Amino acid sequence: MYPNLKLQLFRNSVRQNFLAREVGIDESILSKIIHGYREPSKEQRQLLANYLGAEESWLFEKFEVASPPRPAANHGSPQEMKDDIT
Repeated sequence: MYPNLKLQLFRNSVRQNFLAREVGIDESILSKIIHGYREPSKEQRQLLANYLGAEESWLFEKFEVASPPRPAANHGSPQEMKDDIT
C-alpha cells in the first residue's frame, strides 16, 4: 500500500479517475498501484510524482500491514503453568 500517494491525492484534491486520465494510466491499474496490488513501472512512478508535485521516493514509500498476532501456544491449564513456575 502507498499511503503517501493516497495522501497526496487528497492534498491536491485530485480524484483517482481524473489522475488516471491526466497521466494516461488505466483507472483500475492506478487503483491497484495505490492499494499495493501492483507495482508501478518506473515511467508510471515518474508521471505520478511529477503530476502530484511530490518526491518519487516519498510518494512510493511502501506500507506493509502487519499480520495479526498468532494465538499463544497451548501450554496447559493455568494450574499446570503455575506448577511449572514453582
